[in-house]
Amino acid sequence: MKVLISVDMEGISGVVHPTETNPDRYDYERGRALMTAEANAVIAGVLDAEPTAVVWVADAHGPFRNLLPEELDRRAHLVRGKPRPLGMLGGIDEDTDAVLFIGYHARAGVGPAVLAHTMSGDILDVRVAGLPLGEIGLNAALAGTLGVPVVLLSGDDTACAELRELLPTAVTVPVKQALGQATAVALHPEEARERLRRAAAEAITRRATVPPLVLTGPFDVEVDLYSPVSVDLATLIPGVSRAGGDGGRTVTFTVDDFADAYRLVLLLVQLSSIKPG
Repeated sequence: MKVLISVDMEGISGVVHPTETNPDRYDYERGRALMTAEANAVIAGVLDAEPTAVVWVADAHGPFRNLLPEELDRRAHLVRGKPRPLGMLGGIDEDTDAVLFIGYHARAGVGPAVLAHTMSGDILDVRVAGLPLGEIGLNAALAGTLGVPVVLLSGDDTACAELRELLPTAVTVPVKQALGQATAVALHPEEARERLRRAAAEAITRRATVPPLVLTGPFDVEVDLYSPVSVDLATLIPGVSRAGGDGGRTVTFTVDDFADAYRLVLLLVQLSSIKPG
């Protein structure tokens, strides 16, 4: 069997502040070490349950170059770097049997939730057929287009609740209790890793009880953008229009395939990084 572990950083135990997740800030090296250690715990748990599994690990935070390759369990294949067509799920395909979300965070606009956002600080909300989806929902639905279930998620308690609303039978591991955007009560990292290893083995063992998240198209998508300039740039994309007339911060588009919706959201994130000349 093939398993993909997608690893973000904001939901790692002990991580609560942007200085721990930003490569340009002083505490980033600690954050990436904690991230790598949690990934290793999950790899070990998967292989406890299925010793012959082929394990892929997608570095899914920021630049997608955070996990320490030399410290990662040598039994795993590391997907590293960007841009890539499937974003945070780099490496997934029709042969993948299960996906595990590690270190994930809640979507923009909810709280209390540690470092909650959706793809970037420039995206205020994404709604698909009126359903608000953050990174958890977007990635779970993308996996669903390939028939792949998300069997495990770790992060703060708000992130765990977000997945359970979409997939009630998935295993969740709250490694911290959110008190706010940059504060939480966290498990000791070693305790978090022990729980993750056990939970990964459990999730793989009962993966058949978790259905893929399959959304039915066509998909009317609304994306709220922080910057008016981002809205202007977005409307240059064929099929993307401004909602609510001139001055609105929301853009809309309709697609038949959810994977196309996912890719368009990724493109809007990149466009949002462009500032006026």
